[in-house]
Amino acid sequence: MTLPALTTNGHILFGTRIIRMFAYGFLSVVLALYLAQLGLNGSLIGLLLSLTLIGDAGISLWMTTNADRVGRRRVLVAGAILMLFAGILFAATDRIWLLVIAAIIGVISPSGYEVGPFLPVEQAALAQIVPDRLRTQVFAWYNLVGSFATATGALCGGGLTHFLQQAKFTPLNSYRTVLVLYGIMGILLALLFTRLSSSVEAIHSEGPKPQSRFGLHRSRAVVLKLSALFGLDAFAGGFVVQGLVAYWFHIRFGVEPAALGGIFFGANILAGLSALAAAWVAARIGLVNTMVFTHLPSNLLLVLVPLMPNLPLAIIVLFVRFSISQMDVPPRQSYTMAVVEPDERSAAGGVTGIARSIGSAISPAIAGVFLGNRALLGAPFFVAGVLKIIYDLALYRSFQTVKVPEYERDTR
Repeated sequence: MTLPALTTNGHILFGTRIIRMFAYGFLSVVLALYLAQLGLNGSLIGLLLSLTLIGDAGISLWMTTNADRVGRRRVLVAGAILMLFAGILFAATDRIWLLVIAAIIGVISPSGYEVGPFLPVEQAALAQIVPDRLRTQVFAWYNLVGSFATATGALCGGGLTHFLQQAKFTPLNSYRTVLVLYGIMGILLALLFTRLSSSVEAIHSEGPKPQSRFGLHRSRAVVLKLSALFGLDAFAGGFVVQGLVAYWFHIRFGVEPAALGGIFFGANILAGLSALAAAWVAARIGLVNTMVFTHLPSNLLLVLVPLMPNLPLAIIVLFVRFSISQMDVPPRQSYTMAVVEPDERSAAGGVTGIARSIGSAISPAIAGVFLGNRALLGAPFFVAGVLKIIYDLALYRSFQTVKVPEYERDTR
């Protein structure tokens, strides 16, 4: 499978995806360790990570549901500036109330995955500038480069802190360096977003439209149903965000930051390859079937991770899980863009994305309580796996008959 030819705007959007996901991976493996160095216990770390995601969700909801009206480029630049704000303020203070402000207002990723307004707006722009028949394939490559960038960022983040500590930096200052560099990457993103042309902006149909709420009109019902399901999936995933899984490996097996970076480099490379395979699978069995039938075994493997008696086996199961874990993502993104009107795409991506952000924001605080108790260390994996299986079954029941035009012929 080859990447379809992209316009200049497409190349810019792929470039911003790479830089942003590198930054997220770069930070994710050390963020919880940094907060621990500041003196926060497991419960407070989980709570602060939850507040980070809640803040991202609230700001992103407003930004994405207005992006098609006020301008997609403006929203993307604003998101990059909030990323700079969060990274610098996190690095500059150890006062909990300032950290809470940075967490709520800024854009910072504790998971290594997308946060903020970027993903919905970029997807809406890509769906507009590529043919429908190539949409899932382009999204697969978009996710592939993102996973590779996250993997590389995780490796570099862990490696940099190890190098700095070998050079006699304190652990706290080595982690602060990562946060400052994270903020600087926000500046680079803002500069690139200003290079996008007007062709990425929303195309508004002529004539009267039904009343709009949150940027949605005709597609409101289906978007709300998808949002509820995606929120459940994300709530489950919030128990095992990358920062907390890294922290779990550190507590359970004593893994140091450099090794954590290597583990999540490999895991995210495998995740990226699984996303690329999704387009091939979806072309044969349909988008919804691909979402469900690849997600179920991934969730069973998630439950097995804490049951492994030693580090090598835990890593192997984690890697196998990541090798199929992202096969549902490009079909999910493509499906959402396909079942809504063109001028609802940013809003649809935003509303479903916010549902995911809210879902994932609640669970890290609960997971932090589990991680603070040796007897409950494995609980986040068990809870996440079971809830994700419930999501898969509910999604299949609700949407197995709702197809999109470019896949109907192949999945009857």
